[in-house]
Formats: sequence, C-alpha cells, structure tokens
Amino acid sequence: MILVADSGSTKTNWIALNNKGETYFKIDTKGLNPAVFPKETLYDRIISKKELNEIRDKVEKIYFYGAGCGTKTATNYLREVFEEIFENADIEIYEDTIAAVKSLQTKTPGVVCILGTGSNCSYFDGKETHQKVISLGYIIMDDASGNYYGKELIKDYYFNKMPTEFAKIFASKYNLSADEIKENLYKSDNPNTYLAQVGRFLIENKTSDYAQKVIKKGLRAFVENQILQFEESKTSPIYFVGSIAHFLHNEIVEVLNEYDLKLGKIVRHPIVTLAQNHA
Repeated sequence: MILVADSGSTKTNWIALNNKGETYFKIDTKGLNPAVFPKETLYDRIISKKELNEIRDKVEKIYFYGAGCGTKTATNYLREVFEEIFENADIEIYEDTIAAVKSLQTKTPGVVCILGTGSNCSYFDGKETHQKVISLGYIIMDDASGNYYGKELIKDYYFNKMPTEFAKIFASKYNLSADEIKENLYKSDNPNTYLAQVGRFLIENKTSDYAQKVIKKGLRAFVENQILQFEESKTSPIYFVGSIAHFLHNEIVEVLNEYDLKLGKIVRHPIVTLAQNHA
C-alpha cells in the first residue's frame, strides 16, 4: 500500500494506492504542518482517521508533500510521527513547493507559486527547484495567502478602515469580539487556519471595490517580495497552485499584467496528479 499526501496548515489530502497502482481511497484530514503543530496534534490528526488507522500496518511507502517541511528539523519532526504510526513504511517528505512543481506536469522552466492558507514561491529550471526566500510563516510572511487576508480584514475592521456596509456583513458572519479574536490568535493550536477561515470572507465577497483593493494589495506584495526575487520571472511563465489562486484567477492576471509578467496556469488541487505520478 502506498500513501500520497498533499498538506497545508488547514487540510491534508490523502490518496491510498494498492499494489496495482489503483486508488484504494481518497480522504482529507486536518493540516499537518510540523512548523505549526506539536507532535501530539500531528499524531492525533492522523490516527483519529479511521481509514488511515486501519491500514497503518499495510503501508509500505509514504510520499508526503507539505507546508512547513522546508527545514531538516521540521522534516525530521514529522518523520518521527509517521514512523510511530506507520512502522513498516519507507517515508519520503518534501516541501509543498515540490508538490506544486510536480502537479504542473511540465518541464518548461517557470516561477511556481503557492497561494493557499499560506504562500510560497520557487523557481523551476526544468529539472530542479530553487528558492530565494525561506518562508518564516504566517506571522511575518505569507503575502496574498488566506491567513494574510484574514489579518487584513480584522485590522481594517478594528482600525475603522472598512466600508460601513461591508463591515456590517462581516460582523454578522463572524464573532469579532476582542476576546474571541485573541483566543484564536494566541491560545488556539492553529491561528493561521483561523485567519484563513476569516480570509475566506474576502474571497466570497471579492466583487466589492474594497475587497478588490485588499486582494490586489496582497497580490502586489507577493509579486514584489517573492516572484520578482527571480530574474527569470521576467521571461518565464508564472504558475500558481492552491485554492486562493484558483478563486483569484482574474485578479492574479490583472496584477501580473501590471508587472509585465505572464501567467502559465493555475492548479487548485495537486494531489490527483501526485498520486498518478507515484502510481
């Protein structure tokens, strides 16, 4: 049995393949970011899923691609959790940027971007992936991600920079009391996921002038802080992977045009292609 997983901080997509390369099951669990969650949380999120627990002794190979797996420390941290659960498995762990490149199924060089709960960017030269900026996570980085937009909404609401009608609708959808926000930001296990859930409101109401302003502000920051780090971006296609990229297709095109950059394609869910590759 082979397990292939594509994980962000919010959600992990799993596909199990039998020895013939056929899909045995497809499931989702909560995110497994080793840079954010303690071992106990990672372990519980895997073992509590019935389908994974039932095949734990049958798994011979795991290919895991995930956010937060960009350092050796984080990778080893997650590997220890997997080894405790899947005792018979050979385990390979890669950063989510590698999943993004593989899901594109292209040998054409290009800048590969991830826009989901978090964000990241790398350059694929046709064979290997290169990175200029090491991600420091949602507090400092992650421009144009779900958690970035969640932060922007909350700040604008509290600084009275949000249009009145938009603010009323926003407040009707979420508990925006200071106690609730502080509880989720400073005491919960996954503040980045909480922020991304708040950020969904911006995507769902993106037609307003205010939303367009905030969305494009984030995309411009991502272009300037990440994409333009690569000189190759001026002549290579810019690829995107992730749910935020999927829903902001038009806005991405408009912002890239401002910088004379060319969109390659956008892939929402890398997991299907990854499983096909490993099958």
